[in-house]
Amino acid sequence: MAAVHNASFARDLRLRRLFRHGDGRLFVVPLDHSVTDGPLPRGDLNSLLGELAGTGVDAVVLHKGSLRHVDHGWFADMSLIMHLNASTRHAPDPDAKYLVAHVEEGLRLGADAVSVHVNMGSHQEARQIADLAAVAGECERWNVPLLAMVYARGPQIPDSRAPELVAHAASLAADLGADVVKTDYAGTPEQMADVVAACPIPVIVAGGPRSAETDMVLAHVSGALRGGAAGVAMGRNVFESDKPGWMATSIARLVHESRHVPDRDGVDNCLALMS
Repeated sequence: MAAVHNASFARDLRLRRLFRHGDGRLFVVPLDHSVTDGPLPRGDLNSLLGELAGTGVDAVVLHKGSLRHVDHGWFADMSLIMHLNASTRHAPDPDAKYLVAHVEEGLRLGADAVSVHVNMGSHQEARQIADLAAVAGECERWNVPLLAMVYARGPQIPDSRAPELVAHAASLAADLGADVVKTDYAGTPEQMADVVAACPIPVIVAGGPRSAETDMVLAHVSGALRGGAAGVAMGRNVFESDKPGWMATSIARLVHESRHVPDRDGVDNCLALMS
């Protein structure tokens, strides 16, 4: 029998690795914050990855230079997403993002997917949108999945979590060729459901500001899932936790094992089951 040639075979294979649980849900831990804000609070990135490996985290996001300092063994059951653009909080326009790597580099370094950050409404919006489109073209050429992190942020944005702006951010990512979009939570499960319904690609919700209360973190995840989100991308609320591995396990169970996602009143019961 002649071989079946499918131009998207490699992309589909990488997406299958990314959505490794086979349930259409995704739990990502972004660890690219050190470029923006300085060293992670825990300092040792390799040890942190060791705590996250095997917890149910589907993927982590890292910059290319970080890969020189971590053990590749942690990625036996966890995907690598390489982040392609960056800026620091000290910049004249901290909402601007600039390409610092390319898709081909990601492939060479072993990434399963790449990611790009866009701040819709920033002074540098034009450059960021052009960069997203260019990266999407490279991903099409190399059959690499693209995670677009798109937010409404800028001087003319009064409320970045307004449902209409979250929906616009999600559709921007889809229209320019992303496979998955990470964006803000729209406020309520019902408002999030409208965002998801209008977007043809999986929507994962950003983790939001740091919270010291575990039940608040899990309530945030619960609301996103009840709104139809495909999962969450949670950084600070994992790596700044006193027990990052336990926190990651708790979130992963909620993302991947929940059949009935609890509302806020049910989070305490969920926590009791996880303890």
